[in-house]
Amino acid sequence: MAQIDPETLLPSERMMRQAVDGEVTQIHRGQQYAGEGDTFEIDGTEFAVVEVSERTLGEMTDEDARAEGARDLEHYRQILERAHENFEWEDDSTVVLHRFEPA
Repeated sequence: MAQIDPETLLPSERMMRQAVDGEVTQIHRGQQYAGEGDTFEIDGTEFAVVEVSERTLGEMTDEDARAEGARDLEHYRQILERAHENFEWEDDSTVVLHRFEPA
């Protein structure tokens, strides 16, 4: 259990604001950036990482995409394509889910 910088987990100011507003409650990353029980603070709101698990892009759902601030899975895919040069969605690519909630 550690206190981490929010930037470690949430890569943009927009996502940090959305977390504080309750619009973002998880993020998938290419590798593990936090462990269960780790905490971080944004503008006086403390969050705890409550789940960290590996999955594949193909296992993601519209619900996952909405929990990351996108309208649906297709919108989420478009966001990733804009954010990462040469990104190609491959259903069997492994990603790490980091789910968090206010502490």
